[in-house]
Amino acid sequence: MPVPKRKTSRAVRDSRRANDGLKAPAHSVCPQCHEAKLPHRVCPSCGYYDGKEIVETE
Repeated sequence: MPVPKRKTSRAVRDSRRANDGLKAPAHSVCPQCHEAKLPHRVCPSCGYYDGKEIVETE
């Protein structure tokens, strides 16, 4: 069986484990078109933010 030649340092170990706690980004519902969107961002499907049209879409 292969055995590590050197002990893994705490910095390397903890850096590797830093990404274990990542979560999926939150989603909210657009009040205009009721599609899922990221919070505090313009809706990609209708272009509205805070009840105003920011980006023109077809």
